[in-house]
Order: sequence, then C-alpha cells, then structure tokens
Amino acid sequence: MPDHHAPYPEAAPGRTFDDVVAAGLSRRQALTGGTLALAAFLGLSASPASAAQPGGAAKAPTPLGFTAVPASSADAVAVPAGYSVRVLAPWGQAVRDNGPKWRADGGNTAAEQAEQVGSHHAGLHFFPGTDDSRGTLVLTHEYTDAALLYGHGGATVTKEQVAKALAAHGVSVLEVRRTGGTWQLADSPRNVRVTGATPVAFSGPLDADHPALRTGTPATGTLGTSSHGVTPWGTFLTGERNVAGYFGTDSTTWRPTRAQKRAGISARGDGYNWHRADARFDLAANGNEANRFGWVVEIDPSTPQAPPVKRTALGRFQHVGASVTESAGRVVVYSGDDENGGYLYKFAGSDSWWRLRAQGRSPLDHGTLYVARFEDDGTGRWLPLTHGQGPLTRDNGWADQADVVLRARQAADALGATPLDRPQQTSIGPDGTAFCALANSPGLGHCASGPNAHRAAVSPRANNPYGHIIRWREDENAGQGEGRETGFRWDVFVLAGDPAHDRQVHLDASGMFGSPKHLWSDADGRLWIGTGISAYDQNRAETGHEHLGNNAMLAADPATGEIRRFLTGPRGAEITGVITTPDRRTMFVNVQHPGEHTLAWGTPTQDDPRVVSNWPDHDPAGRPRSAVLVIQRTDGGVIGAA
Repeated sequence: MPDHHAPYPEAAPGRTFDDVVAAGLSRRQALTGGTLALAAFLGLSASPASAAQPGGAAKAPTPLGFTAVPASSADAVAVPAGYSVRVLAPWGQAVRDNGPKWRADGGNTAAEQAEQVGSHHAGLHFFPGTDDSRGTLVLTHEYTDAALLYGHGGATVTKEQVAKALAAHGVSVLEVRRTGGTWQLADSPRNVRVTGATPVAFSGPLDADHPALRTGTPATGTLGTSSHGVTPWGTFLTGERNVAGYFGTDSTTWRPTRAQKRAGISARGDGYNWHRADARFDLAANGNEANRFGWVVEIDPSTPQAPPVKRTALGRFQHVGASVTESAGRVVVYSGDDENGGYLYKFAGSDSWWRLRAQGRSPLDHGTLYVARFEDDGTGRWLPLTHGQGPLTRDNGWADQADVVLRARQAADALGATPLDRPQQTSIGPDGTAFCALANSPGLGHCASGPNAHRAAVSPRANNPYGHIIRWREDENAGQGEGRETGFRWDVFVLAGDPAHDRQVHLDASGMFGSPKHLWSDADGRLWIGTGISAYDQNRAETGHEHLGNNAMLAADPATGEIRRFLTGPRGAEITGVITTPDRRTMFVNVQHPGEHTLAWGTPTQDDPRVVSNWPDHDPAGRPRSAVLVIQRTDGGVIGAA
C-alpha cells in the first residue's frame, strides 16, 4: 500500500489521540512486558491479562506455540520450523483453466488481465464449501505499479495502459480445493474478476441517480480495494482507499472545492496520469466521477456475477477494510480512515440483520454512522454523524444525510473527532475486544489546525515512525446498547519499533516490528499483525529500521502481551491479508507488491523490473508477483498453537 504523509486541509480542532495518550502516560507511565498498558489509568489491575480487556474481565493466555523467525532482508519468505509454505494465485494466473497465460515479460493485454488474478493482493477471506475439502477465496487487489505492470514502453500513458491497470485492480473470487493435503485453485464458472471497469450499484443515502454521482455514464469499477470484512449473511466487504490519487487534470483553470480538498483530491493526484488517456479520470471534464469511489463495497461470493454494491451509509473516506461483528443481532462495522490525522468510525444497524433482510432491506443501509472521540481518562465516545443533530444541520450547510456521508471527513471534523496516526485495519477478538492498527505519523502537529497547530505529535512520542496498536471495548451502559453504545474504554496495546532507537518500546528481537497495518484475530484469540513499513524506511539505518528487516507477520497474545514473528516476506513487499480455514490447519496470507521501489534496494523499471525482488518465480527474464501463501504445519496441527 502506498504511504501518504501529506498534510490534510481543514483538520478537526479536537484534541489529537497523541494528546490523549500523552496525558494518560504523564500521570501513569504504566509499562507491562510487551504491552503498553494504561491499566491503572483505566481502573484495572496493572497486569497484562487484565489490560487485555479495557473495562472487562481478564482473558486466559493463548500460548504462541512456535519458535519465532528472525528478521530478514532476504528476497524470500520464511516461516517457523515445523511449517511449510507454498505459493497460490499469483498475479497474472488465469482464473479459469482456459484463460490467458501469464507473460513474464509484462506483455499481457488489458483484456487478458481482466481474466487473470489481479495485482497487489490486500484483503483475503476463505469461505468454506459444502465439505472441508473445498471453499472460495476472495482477495482484493489494491493498486498497481507501472514499472511492474507493463512490458517495455514509453513514458506516455495510453488508453490500453489505463485499461490494463483497471483490470489489475479490484477483486478475485476463486474456488479452491484441497488435493494431496494442500490447496489448489479449482476451475469453476464461479471464478470471476471484479475490476475497475465492472458495473457497480449504489445503495443507502446515495443511489446511482443521486446528483453527486451523476456523470452521464453508468457507474463502473472498484478501486483501491484494501482490507476486508465478512457479514453474518455471508457476503464480502472491501474498503476503497487512496482513490483520490487516481484522478487529476492538466486544466489550468480547475480548482478543487473545499469538499474535494478535504477528500485529498488535487490536480496532480498520485502521478498515475490516467486523465491524459481517459476522460473518466479528468477532474475538469468529469468532476463527479471521484465521488463514486471511497466507499465500502459488498460482494456476494455465492453469486459473483451480480454487480458489487457500494454501501453509502457507511460513509465516504479512505476505508481500510470493514470489520464486522454483531450485537444482539444488529450488525456493527468498524473502519479506519487511512490518512495522517484520520478518524476511527463505527456503523451500527438500526435493527437485527435477519429482520431487515427478511424485509428485503440491506442491514448496511439502515443504521447510524459514528466517529470516535478519545478522552484522557481511558474512556471514549462515539459521536453520531446524523443529519440534523449537533452541527450537522441545514443552517450549517448540511443538506441531508446523503451530504453527511458523502463528506464524512468534514462531518467528523465538525463534531471534534480525535485525529489518529493513520488508522488502518480493525479486528474484533472472540471476547469482543476490538483493535485498530495505527501505521505511523510524522506528527499530527504537521497537519492539525486550531489548538494543536504547530506542535509535535506524541503518540506517545514526539513523532511516530513505527506506529502502534490500540484496543477498546464498548461500554454497555453508555447509549442504547445492541451495538449502538455511545461509550467505550480504550488503552494502547503495544508500541511498535526498535528499543535500540526508542526506550519506550518493550519488544525483543523476536517480536520487534514497525508500521502495523493488517490485523486479524483467530478463534483462539491470537492477534495476527501484518506490517507495511514504507519504501522510504524499509531496512534503513538512517530511519531506525535496520533491525526490523523486510515486512513481516507476527502473532500476539493479547492476554500477556507476548509477540513473536511468524513470517518474513520478500524485499519490497508488504504482508497484508491473513485468514485460516475453519479447522485452523491451513493459513492463507497475502504478499503484496514484492519488488516495489525501496530506497534500500533501488528502483525497478520497465526495462529491469527485478532490481528489488524477483519473488516468487525467480525467473531471470520475469518480474516479481504478488501472491497468496498457503501455510500448514507439517504435523497437521492448528496454526500458531502449542
């Protein structure tokens, strides 16, 4: 995933999360093992076990039953002794047996790419089949890298190049079968690709006919598909992030509106320059097209040919997935907004999901969207983003609920939500404890306005190059209950980093990591952490990352704070989605963008895409490829268990 550290305009005047953490730490300074626990601050005993559940009872430890792998800078994947690993569904593999073959020289056309597994694997889920030997993998493809996507070519962006990039984005729905003890792709008519050109539908406060979504052409495509969630009724959710960067313009008279600026839209974008070949992405020619992106997208793997639906009630921002849980039958969805100073959001359904579906209504269309405000005393509040309440009135320029969710960031600003250090994926443990990864920050003082302007961020550091993980539990006594609680209790689970460079970090060599982005809690309560150290920092002593190696996946026991490194990835890669089969004896893990530009290793080009990595094929005439890993224990046991 690309990192965006640029200051954002018109940020909230509310106190930053760094201020809140600093206030608590200045009074308590409670460090317990590998966990930074504000236990006394929360009125809990100062033990890791009780700190594992803010405001709740202690949870029994969940032992980590493997020997940690060391940090690595090798162009390879490493897993613990007693585990095996193999590659599945690499970028470019045909989704059907009669589909187009992968061309190692990058020469596949846009039409061929639309029938192949996409690039830059991110979110990942396994839906079990009718027996334990089959299932469906759904994986997302977040973005593309021109140096790796195309074969030899010039610098001018062409319509074919844009079409190929769109085809490499989106989602792959793939049937898999266990054969000979491991898993293989199965040829099936249900294997489909959802791309940046697939017809899509809108539902909720904004439908496809809403004036803000009208462009004169049908709505198509999902872009920036990042982490994921799964609904109780068996559908797949993915969040669209970094979508503003796909748009741009060469017009000298175009100026962004206030709402466009707050959404991160600019004339230059992220340098894709698609607007030079496709007017769909030209802001001056087609200003509303960008409003069609930045949503949570629902896909039903049982009917993958049906149009994906963008659920607008969940708000428009840089969604890093959509983690789903239930409370008294009501669906609850958590999502972070990945920007420096972004917010944490919650959507709570208005009624039980099964009753709404029985009425022919989507549970994701009917409910309340909230944004989080963190307080000094270890409590927090969920502030409703509801038209007509608080500042979100017509007199203050808010037309209706559609306007509120379309401009969710500005609405959250108006409510005084707490800016965070690039909130990433959320996860809910089996005991109800929720976690959110905060990737890193150069300091919220770089982007905040009001009383926090021009001051360094303390998270609880002057700046936060390594990130951290927070956790919270809903306060059942605050609000209406049944998922609509308006209060929660929180603490900091762990500060990432290297203790050689930051004495506040209490991690040893077997568990050090940086930039947590991807979280998943297994049925035993282990928290799996995928890292995404940026191209600027990866393997560099100049930034204090020389001991952290390539990006990795770690397992944590929330009850004790113990963290161990389970997997290391190849050069330039990020470790993204993770899931197991229901029996927990096979784990699937995404390796995203191996070979991407890093300062430590160099810059790939269309003439030589192998400068940084050549994983997994190591073909002397090939190029690096994102892929799914299949990980199993050689004794057939439960992944991660003792």
